[in-house]
Amino acid sequence: MRISGKTVAKKDLPQKECPVCGRPFSWRKKWAGCWDSVVYCSERCRRNRSAQ
Repeated sequence: MRISGKTVAKKDLPQKECPVCGRPFSWRKKWAGCWDSVVYCSERCRRNRSAQ
């Protein structure tokens, strides 16, 4: 991730916790435009959200 032209270390990327599995997950480049709406760490957790 780049902020103001500087590279950010992976450990310094924003993180969220998945409500299904409880694991923390980090920002990914593919989520750059929609990070605020990302809730689940994976497609598998998104599908299993009603099971928990």
